[in-house]
Amino acid sequence: MVQIGQQLINALSLGSIYALIALGYTMVYGIIQLINFAHGDVLMVGAYIGLFCMTTLHLNFFASLLIAMAGCAVLGMIIERVAYKPLRNSTRIAVLITAIGVSLLLEYTMMYFVGAGAKAYPPLPSWMTGSFEVGGVIVKNIQLVIIAVSVVLMLLLQFIVRRTRVGKAMRAVSQDADAARLMGVSVDNTISLTFALGSALAAAAGVLLGVYYNSINPLMGIMWGLKAFVAAVFGGIGLIPGALVGGFGVGTVETVVGATGYSMFRDAVVFAVLIIILIIRPAGLLGKNTREKV
Repeated sequence: MVQIGQQLINALSLGSIYALIALGYTMVYGIIQLINFAHGDVLMVGAYIGLFCMTTLHLNFFASLLIAMAGCAVLGMIIERVAYKPLRNSTRIAVLITAIGVSLLLEYTMMYFVGAGAKAYPPLPSWMTGSFEVGGVIVKNIQLVIIAVSVVLMLLLQFIVRRTRVGKAMRAVSQDADAARLMGVSVDNTISLTFALGSALAAAAGVLLGVYYNSINPLMGIMWGLKAFVAAVFGGIGLIPGALVGGFGVGTVETVVGATGYSMFRDAVVFAVLIIILIIRPAGLLGKNTREKV
């Protein structure tokens, strides 16, 4: 039981990060049916902004987190307006190739400025590095911080989507953009705000990864982004609850595989689980299969 409790805590902290990243994928897809493969690299940029704030500006963790989220929110809107908006009516393959191009641009631009090597986050304050024991289960303070920050951001996102005019506009555009436009909704601004929210969540995940693993690099967004995309598809891409379920699901799978001594195969198992889920339920766990007229 102690071992199960220990792995549950590990799965919750890891799954919280995956859920934050997956939310960005699923929000954008839900609005404009776009797989934003540059999303993982926005996470990487957020991690470096957080590092700059902590090391150069000597700000604390929470201030660095907020600045990273704000910076990547602006970056997300710029990417949408410059790279994706001109291709709004183009073929999906054209937008997909553009997304890959934006991803590579972010990676190698960052590599030009900071180098290809890994960077370490500064030492954290004692209240974040400590731990305590509950019934034989060792809980690290940083794990609680990650879970708490993730839950607060998820609740805030849910409030925005369900209780604000911006959220209502997002839901309207996701259902029928043309009808929303006729009702006075600014579709372009709504899409930009969706990118901003998703990018801010990715930045938060990047900073959390930096403080948890104490190492970041310009190519870190590739695998984290891919596995978060797996989480989004796993739960049902386009659905916010699906992103949460998928994120915690992928975190649990990785933790279980690592606990059994097969850490080298974690990524392979995650993608294998995705293939199985897509064979059984192509729309994901929470998604609904819909017929498309040809």
